[in-house]
Amino acid sequence: MSKFQTNRELSVVVLCYRAEDDIISFVKQLDDELSIENVDFELVLVANYERNEKDTTPDIVKRMAERNPRYLVVSKEKEGKMGWDMRSGMAAATGKYIAVIDGDGQMPSSDIGLVYKIIKEGNYDLVKTYRAKRFDGIYRAVLSSVYNLLFKILFRPDFVVNDINSKPKVMTRMAYEKMKLVSNDWFTDAEIMIEAFKNKLKICEVAAVFYKNERRRSFVGMKTVFEFIFNLIYYKLKR
Repeated sequence: MSKFQTNRELSVVVLCYRAEDDIISFVKQLDDELSIENVDFELVLVANYERNEKDTTPDIVKRMAERNPRYLVVSKEKEGKMGWDMRSGMAAATGKYIAVIDGDGQMPSSDIGLVYKIIKEGNYDLVKTYRAKRFDGIYRAVLSSVYNLLFKILFRPDFVVNDINSKPKVMTRMAYEKMKLVSNDWFTDAEIMIEAFKNKLKICEVAAVFYKNERRRSFVGMKTVFEFIFNLIYYKLKR
């Protein structure tokens, strides 16, 4: 992990796992957009890796960080899945506001500026997107609908949340520090929302577009779906 100036206004945690060369253009666009907004920001580039896996992403983001003092790299051998990556990035963030986005480009980098403006102007604790338009296929859309319905039934049938897993999410540091996040797998997005409800945080959802990943297949398979469902039930019963 590289050294970095603390106390930025906005930390954006970019999940870079196996993005490889594609992460260069994504980060550049995000950097350009936030620079135009004239916000004091840092980009936390999370490039954790599997042992013996051919993934050039860690080396790529480290070279990027050497040329830009706004970039902070988190690159460790993985001890979990997406949730572990997300938590390791958020733990390294220094900003007053902490945002998380996937670095594969399925959610446009411009959504970061949108959710940041809303959380600032609306005095919210947490602002997130929901995927109003999806171009990743009917299979993923149906799975997401079932998962979100099950989440509402188990946790908050009275609260209108359209899309638990959608990113980017942005929250205040105070909101983040109230949360007790422990999940290391794909459940972390849901865990964030459960903790937000539990702590009575002020939440806002905004519409966004979700694009198809043209470079690689989704990491979300049937095993992940069963993992989602198991974690929902386990969390409800145990926590």
